[in-house]
Amino acid sequence: MATPKLSSILKLQNAVVEALEDIKARDIVVLKTEHLSSMFERVIIATAESTRQVNALANNVQVKLKAMGVRVYGIEGTDSGEWALVDLGDIVVHVMQPTARAHYNLEELWDHPAARTRPVAPKKSPAAPKKSAAPAKKRTSPAKKTKARPARK
Repeated sequence: MATPKLSSILKLQNAVVEALEDIKARDIVVLKTEHLSSMFERVIIATAESTRQVNALANNVQVKLKAMGVRVYGIEGTDSGEWALVDLGDIVVHVMQPTARAHYNLEELWDHPAARTRPVAPKKSPAAPKKSAAPAKKRTSPAKKTKARPARK
């Protein structure tokens, strides 16, 4: 069963994705980041085709989530229009034009699997051969091979 915090994160995440899809965002990616940062739980990245679409997407996320009663902590980057960031506290939304998205490659930065939370049981080694009652033979190293030296004149 989902915890109240997890269900609210999922509700918020779904609302953000819906707001991005309303304005035709492309390549929407949701990354879980709670194991990488204590600042936020999710990073959502979307591609926009123009400066106007970057600003429209960021604005739509802000409007839709404020209407749900969600606090929007800030929006950055709408002046340049290449990359806008919407800070929703537990979720950070990046809306980027294709060149900026390829250059910064945020997926590589934030898309790391969570560490295992429980130790993995060690693998069982194959059964050891039974020891015989006779003493083991002493191993000797093989003799070194040497080249024959030519005779001196």
